[in-house]
Amino acid sequence: MNKKWKSLMAAMLLTVGVGLVGCSNQGNEKKVIIYSNADDEAITAMKNALDEGGYKDQYVFQTFGTSELGGKLMAEGSAIEADIVTMSSFYLDSAQETNSMFKPLEFDLPTLSEYPNFYYPITAQEGAILVNTQVLEENNLPMPSSIKDLADKKYKDMISVTDIKSSSTAWLLLQAIISEYGEDGAKEVLRGIFDNAGDHIEESGSAPLKKVRAGEVAIGFGLRHQAVADKESGLPIDYVDPSEGTFTLTESVAVVDKKEEINPKAMDMARVMVEGARAELLKTYPLVLYEGEKQDSSNQSANEKTFQEPLTLELLEKHQKLSEECK
Repeated sequence: MNKKWKSLMAAMLLTVGVGLVGCSNQGNEKKVIIYSNADDEAITAMKNALDEGGYKDQYVFQTFGTSELGGKLMAEGSAIEADIVTMSSFYLDSAQETNSMFKPLEFDLPTLSEYPNFYYPITAQEGAILVNTQVLEENNLPMPSSIKDLADKKYKDMISVTDIKSSSTAWLLLQAIISEYGEDGAKEVLRGIFDNAGDHIEESGSAPLKKVRAGEVAIGFGLRHQAVADKESGLPIDYVDPSEGTFTLTESVAVVDKKEEINPKAMDMARVMVEGARAELLKTYPLVLYEGEKQDSSNQSANEKTFQEPLTLELLEKHQKLSEECK
């Protein structure tokens, strides 16, 4: 083969290669990219809703921890890769205020409370005291009734909690004790809890329950619905709605405003992720958010409360600082 033909063949192969890469990229671009901090149960429900709604294989879910995803929202704004975000509502509020990055939603849903025009809630999650009843009995320890009880020295090395710097699950605990005892009183309680927890101050919101399940500790603080599921499945797990009150964090769906580059499927997929998933989500996250939904009264938490200040990123950072002072 002479040099002329070799050059021609090389050019043809290069053209074909570029064409294939281009097709591959185009195929990826057509998929709606969804960033989420949600639990596995919520991710499954949203995927099921999308698949049943006609969007099977037309999306990619990527999951992050709350702090990691929150950092991306604040730093990247509308330049973020995601087309849709499901995230703690207070983070969405702060990201919108800072970056004006979300598009007003083009559908209406009958919520029980008012929400901004750029997101709708997907789940509401409550905190609770988690207990391994076998470990409690083996160590002759009483059942706690309050978060303040967890600071009692009799629970030394028997407690697992989450660090609020790593997971918003810990914020449910902070809200309860600050609301009940004020900031100074909350610091006293938190110092005692941290001292009792020792090496069991966790980064993941689900880690305390995992340690309670494994019997490494007797008591933890985590998401109520996960302990409910464990108890119903026959594990020696119980839960206590603390006397300080049961507080809630919502997670919501928003569409990133990418202007002319917005994926045309994103808006309807966001709708399907809420409407199509709520029936399945209610089985795991029992708090009602929309008109017509019903809550199983046997699974209703006691003493539900709302924090006296609006939940914002600034308030979270203030409470993170308070928590750091107690370590």
